[in-house]
Amino acid sequence: PGCKRDSHFIHIISYHIMAVVTLLGVAQDGGRPQPGCKRSCCENLTEQDYRCPVSLAVQTMNGTTLLVEATRDLGRQLRMIDNPSIDHLFITHAHLGHVDGLGLFGRETMSARHIQLHCSPSMRALIETTPAWNQLMQQNVFEFSEFPRVEIDDVVVEFIQVPHRAELSDMHATIIRGSEKSLLFLPDHDSWVETLESHGCESIRAFLQKFSIDVALLDGTFWSGGELQGRDMSVVPHPTVEESLKRLGTRRAEDPELHFIHLNHTNPLYDLNSEAYNQVKQSGWSIGYETQQFKI
Repeated sequence: PGCKRDSHFIHIISYHIMAVVTLLGVAQDGGRPQPGCKRSCCENLTEQDYRCPVSLAVQTMNGTTLLVEATRDLGRQLRMIDNPSIDHLFITHAHLGHVDGLGLFGRETMSARHIQLHCSPSMRALIETTPAWNQLMQQNVFEFSEFPRVEIDDVVVEFIQVPHRAELSDMHATIIRGSEKSLLFLPDHDSWVETLESHGCESIRAFLQKFSIDVALLDGTFWSGGELQGRDMSVVPHPTVEESLKRLGTRRAEDPELHFIHLNHTNPLYDLNSEAYNQVKQSGWSIGYETQQFKI
């Protein structure tokens, strides 16, 4: 792919011989900086330090564009991939940062039409009973489409359910399979114990092998259990990166790529000079970054 730069973004111009996945955001739902945060993690950040909530773009060999998650930073994220029209939208679950950009597709902004919307029956029911979102359906901005397996050009997208707080909807990770590789997008889940048990696996490696994963984008919300000062972290459960590293150990030759994403604003992995960042890198794993591309 060729690239051109302006003062804020790398615009990715792709000439595809295979499908390409672009990471459009790496932050937890609140983004970075997070609204209302006066701690050092969010103070004195420059625009180059800002990060969008997690989202993916998938551009097929035939030029079809798929978007995974609809965030409030949709405008900034679409500029990362040269502002294509969106043909298909995939939603993993109903938590704020994954859906709060849905309205941007409507008449007040993009005035999009007939985008194929892929989500679980639980998420569909929520959309149908939420007036602002149901209006988008009535105006033909979105049309509900296939679930849990979708074939589009040279890409297959599969939804797999994982345990996560289900106040509004259930949660599904997505697997994006191209002609050569398969990528797992798992931005949220409650714990490795529950996720592995729900899929009959004893380890993270066994889980990734079961689904034939070559690239894994994994929930890295919190580095450790003490990041939310004055808050009970059990109310917002996620496996910590420390735990994931303990379970994984050092990367082996046969292991897939693994990149941590969905980083809370408190996560020290944003600091490339931190001990946490170095620990991940020394173990052979990585931290995802915006505009990162994966040819599949």
